[in-house]
Amino acid sequence: MLITNNIQIKKNFYKNLIIHFISLKDIKKFSSFIKKNLLKKEDIYIESYTNILNLKSKNCSQIKIKSFFNKKDFEKYKKYWLDMPNYNQENLTPYKSIIIYFKTKNGFEYFKEVLKIKITDKTKYIYYPKATKTSLLSHIWKGSPILLPKYPIYIISKGRWESRYTSKTLELMKVPYYIVIEPQEYKQYSKVINKKKIKVLPFSNLGQGSIPARNWVWEDAIKNGFEKHWILDDNIQYFYRMQNNQVYRIFCSNLFYIIENFVDRFENIAIAGMHYRYFFPKKTTKPPFYLNTRVYSNLLINNSLPFRWRGKFNEDTDLCLRVLKNNYCTILFNNFLAGKITTMVMKGGNTDELYKNTDKRKEFAKSLINQHPDIVKMVWRYNRWHHQVDYSKFKNIKLIYKKGVEEKLNKENNEYGLYLIKKRGHL
Repeated sequence: MLITNNIQIKKNFYKNLIIHFISLKDIKKFSSFIKKNLLKKEDIYIESYTNILNLKSKNCSQIKIKSFFNKKDFEKYKKYWLDMPNYNQENLTPYKSIIIYFKTKNGFEYFKEVLKIKITDKTKYIYYPKATKTSLLSHIWKGSPILLPKYPIYIISKGRWESRYTSKTLELMKVPYYIVIEPQEYKQYSKVINKKKIKVLPFSNLGQGSIPARNWVWEDAIKNGFEKHWILDDNIQYFYRMQNNQVYRIFCSNLFYIIENFVDRFENIAIAGMHYRYFFPKKTTKPPFYLNTRVYSNLLINNSLPFRWRGKFNEDTDLCLRVLKNNYCTILFNNFLAGKITTMVMKGGNTDELYKNTDKRKEFAKSLINQHPDIVKMVWRYNRWHHQVDYSKFKNIKLIYKKGVEEKLNKENNEYGLYLIKKRGHL
């Protein structure tokens, strides 16, 4: 086995593998593993091998995991997290990391055999020793008492009466909702959803994506006397709670009530919602919420805002930017998460109406740049075009408590009836 920083060798290897270590103790174990199994293998190369072998761990590279959050600012968020569910998220990112290069497949197969950790040709990284994983299916969060949302929940849907992920999820959670559809699809939806939960739009096939439906929902909520309303995409499969670096599904309506309760404490929150589960690594330290950023796919909207949905693409981002530019706040919750399914992989919705048979990524980005040229630019990432927004412009917009609210808040945690149980049955 050899140490290498030779670029030419790296270009001709069969495969590379990142090894993460949580502690110095784990590095010592791996050093013993090297001495016992790899010293005579000339087709395996390890960067910083000598340093690992001699336990000079400070010279081993650490793989940096990108984060939107500066942990020095945690106290800034924590001071608002009063009378709310317990939230603890430790930093479990790797202590140190190294890269192993395999010149031949035989070398890789030998490494797998002696390592005794299940890996494949597609594996990019592992933890040593093998990290203990807890299945998100092993436990669920329930509520007692059940707390129903104060504001109406609308699902906007088109062409998805068969999949109807969000509807099925809310049914399992016993959360009241309305599904908003176009008239030509009433027959299909009414076969699988209670007719009392269906609201039929007075228009169809306008070719403007979901914008007309979103604005109709806003007016419907106002007409029915509500101060706020929820609007959900129709491709959300389950909601989750993140706590103690573990994420489990929630099967009660309490999370909507909790979010509403928090938002109603402040004068200037325009939009709130939940982060996507797949954008939230369990091992990193993050606050219970982000302040003044974008909210996608599940939005609690203040009906008194002097705005409405507009455009054709990136409508969530555009609405959030307009409220932020007018000194309102947005809240993106990290303690509760939404299991959003990627839009482009599902038929129906905007997939059929706006995205079908074309790659409009550049057009999507340009449309947002045209709306907000002062803070949006186009970048090339993951082999396609994306928009990039500078949210730092809004970091000084502070939350403002309603008069007399802060003094009444309990300084201790409040679980609002949530409790964790071992999963049983079909849930």
